Amino acid sequence: MKDILRRWRRLPVLGVVSVLFLTGCGGDPAKQLDTPTRGVMKVAIDDSYRLFMESEIYTFEATYKYAQLDTIYGTEVEVFQDFMNDSVPLIVVNRKLTNRENEILTAQQIVPKTTRIAYDAIALFVNNDNPDSDIHYDQIKDILTGKISSWNQINPSSNLGNIKVVFDNYKSANPRYFKEKFELDSLPPTCYAVQSNREVISYVEQSLNAIGVISVNWISDKRDSVSNDFLNRIKVVGVSRPGDNGPSANFYQPYQAYIAEGLYPFLREVYCINRQTYSGLAFGLSAYIASDKGQLIILHSGLVPATQPIRIVEIKH
Repeated sequence: MKDILRRWRRLPVLGVVSVLFLTGCGGDPAKQLDTPTRGVMKVAIDDSYRLFMESEIYTFEATYKYAQLDTIYGTEVEVFQDFMNDSVPLIVVNRKLTNRENEILTAQQIVPKTTRIAYDAIALFVNNDNPDSDIHYDQIKDILTGKISSWNQINPSSNLGNIKVVFDNYKSANPRYFKEKFELDSLPPTCYAVQSNREVISYVEQSLNAIGVISVNWISDKRDSVSNDFLNRIKVVGVSRPGDNGPSANFYQPYQAYIAEGLYPFLREVYCINRQTYSGLAFGLSAYIASDKGQLIILHSGLVPATQPIRIVEIKH
């Protein structure tokens, strides 16, 4: 009888200890369900990188069956707004956080982790029937600063009339890139914006006097049906190096080799930025994209991998 009573007296104590043990080991339930290879997460992506990121996410989810990534594609402004509002823990963009953005996150005890994943270029392109598909760097600068507004200022024999520079969206990274590069408060009246990269290509396809501006990723993946379709519909512009304005100037299109060697003048870097304070799915996806497999996808997409060496082979005809 005494043995039985002793056992009953011990049960509440064991129960309390069990609860404490489970509570101590459990931690934040969200973190329990979110690891580098499993969980559900939203990721916001600059629409410039839709094509290669669709491949990255497809292979990541195929490799890790318990990971589910909900993608949000948008302009640079929209992507950073989602990130700063804590709507998404991970973004894929082509600029780093500003000092002010870092200060806001630091005040929330968040230390963002930035991973460089690729080197990208801004591609310029014209209508297939436009004969002026090589444009000097300084002429591009003069167009975007308002000094050149007509095609006959580039080619005196041209009868194409006024130049129209078409961006995907005024909230995208592309107009911001040129405003920063040429130290502009605003772009000239020759610049216009539509609503997407696809619309830029459609507009230029139908307009002899237009110059389109998009990320090279939309036209760089030779295995992708979207890229191949776009390349058949427009003509990619060759751009000279700054100061190389003579008749014997070399012109470079945004091919991988010219991006890797820094010969094409309109280059930028691509980053994953993660705001999670623990090692969760945001860390796992960033690490995957920076890994050998993820970098191979970037290489095949026509961009230049940032964390893996590449070999440039010259083919002589």
